[in-house]
Formats: sequence, C-alpha cells, structure tokens
Amino acid sequence: MSTRSSTTSQTPGQPAGETAGTAAERPTGQPSPRLRTPFSLLDRSRTRQGHPEAAALRDTVDLARHAEALGYHRFWVSEHHSVPGVAGSAPTVLAAAVASATSRIRVGTGGVMLPNHRPLVVAEQFGVLASLFPGRIDMGLGRSVGFTDGIRRALGTDKAAADSFAAQLAELTAYFTDGPRPHPQVHARPAEGLRVPAFVLATGAGADIAARAGLALVIGDLRGRETMQEAIDRYRAAFEPSPLWPHPYVIVSGTVAVAETPEAAHRLLLPEAWSMAYSRTHGVFPPLEPAESITAREPDLSPKQRAFYESALTGHIHGTEPEVAAQLDTLLTETEADEFLVTTSTYDRAGLLESYERLARVVGATGAARAA
Repeated sequence: MSTRSSTTSQTPGQPAGETAGTAAERPTGQPSPRLRTPFSLLDRSRTRQGHPEAAALRDTVDLARHAEALGYHRFWVSEHHSVPGVAGSAPTVLAAAVASATSRIRVGTGGVMLPNHRPLVVAEQFGVLASLFPGRIDMGLGRSVGFTDGIRRALGTDKAAADSFAAQLAELTAYFTDGPRPHPQVHARPAEGLRVPAFVLATGAGADIAARAGLALVIGDLRGRETMQEAIDRYRAAFEPSPLWPHPYVIVSGTVAVAETPEAAHRLLLPEAWSMAYSRTHGVFPPLEPAESITAREPDLSPKQRAFYESALTGHIHGTEPEVAAQLDTLLTETEADEFLVTTSTYDRAGLLESYERLARVVGATGAARAA
C-alpha cells in the first residue's frame, strides 16, 4: 500500500495534484482521472545511422518545440560522456538551447551527474539558466559516473565517487538556500536565493538519498515494478521536508510508444532494444538503425544476443491509444505517481512525433498545460 502524502501545498515546477479513483469506481466510458497526471519528455539525443551527431542535437531542440505545442509539462535532456550513439554530453548547454527555442514548457536535465562535476559549478550553471529563463528551469541530478575506466579518468573521477553523492547533493542545494556547506565563505552567483526545483534520478538506494535530502524523486525501470514500488514507498515514508520541496513528489519514468496498431508501436521499440543488446555484447551503443534492418537481423542473433534483445523489449508501455491508456492507468494507480516522464528513443523521428501526439491525446496533456 502506498504512503503518499495527502498534502496539497505546491512547489515551483509542481502541478497541483488530483485525487483519482480506481477503474472500478469510475462511471463507464469516462477516462481515468489518473491520465490527467502531468506528462513530461526526456530526449537522450540518440544518434541515428546515416545522420551526423549534430543532427541529434537539432532533433532534440525541434522535439522540444513540438512537446511545448502538445502541452507536455517538462522537457529534459541527459548527460553521457564518450558514449557512441549519444550526442548529449553537455546537458546545461543543451538545456539553454532548448529553453531559448521554447517559451512556456519547463526545461531541465535528466540529469546532471554530480560525481562528474563540482557542486559549486553546477549551482552556478543552474543559477545562470534560472536567471535567464525564470520559472522554467528544473535541476535533475544523478549519481552515475563514466561507464569505463578511461572515461572516468578523463573526467577526473572514479567508481567510488558515486558514494559521495549525498554529500555533493547537500553542498549543491545549500548554494541555493545559503545553508551549511564546506566552504561557507563561497557563494554561487547568481544561484543563491533562487528557487530551482531539484530532482534526484534514482534506483533503490537513490530513493533513500532523495528522501533524506528532501528532494523530488525520478525513478524508472518498469520491468521491475515491485522493486520500484518498494523504493517509492520507502521514499514517501522517510521524506524529510526541505526548502526546495515541502513534501514528497514522485516522477515515474519509462518508455511509451503509441501507434495506430500494436505492431507499429512495437516497431518503434526495436532500434533502442537492439542498441542496448549490442552494447551488452560489444561495450558500445551503436547509432539507432531503422526497424527494418533489425527485423532482418533477428533470425541470425546468437542465443546471448537474443536474450539481451528480448530483455530490452520487455517492460515498456506500448500499443494503440486505448491499450496505452489502460496500461498507464494501471501503472499510475499502483504507484500514485505525481508525474510521468517519457523516455522513448527510436530511429523513426516521424514515428516518435506521432507517438507523442497520440500520447498527448490519451492524457489530454491537461496536467502539463495547467502548471506550465
């Protein structure tokens, strides 16, 4: 059973909540109130076969414009270093480009990986962003480090740096609130005094850190829903209010693909699934390929590749609009999530845009439009 807070107080960047009944409690034919939960997008700037890396960044900015027009609540970008297949290496720079190209949608990072940076510099960067785009900037933060020894050395960090995430998080947020920090004589200008909503990208352990820090939680991996729910419940039960978030706020993230037919929605999932499977057997993420190339390769997959490939295709929400509506209703009812962050990547950008258009129809994008 969830321990979600019943408070209705609001924090910058957080839409007003709604109470939703179960499917059994709703009048027949009426859409679930849960589908009025705010929906947001994360784009990883994935590169595509036959397209230059720079095109992936332009695609991200273009998608942000469409997301704003469709009424989504937030648009976030990610951080990856020296990862083939991902062009997004500087999230605060890309967030500035996205914010410049839009006018209403909230813009942020999903996320800046604190072990790779000094908290003071991160505070200064978000202070600049929030000053240039007041009321629109989100600070999503993660604890991942580079995924190879070489990348970690180039970043001046190591695997153990993730263990200091909680301390880094405390230092970073203190620069905004003028709270206790290791360097009391140092001020992050122009961040100090600004209210920039902070979010922790987390798995199980990260949820506990988010609760102690009093920050919003972003959690995913829909393949392990029981584990995810346990982490959400722990977070809500242990949450300690902070100057940035007075009460728990949970964003569930995951892949969603919507199309005219279930088969078309399934095809949208193939490029990322193959890229993930390839990375598990070769150590690199290749640029996304067309779905047709992947289906042609399927008969020749080794048992090991097939296992990774099939695993990468599980746990996602996909199908026609009614099918996706039912799946989302179930997930949002079970988790009582305050928001859903869609993280879909695929080769077919037209298909991706159509998927987001269909999803906007499913959810009405009303929650996003309400508080944007």
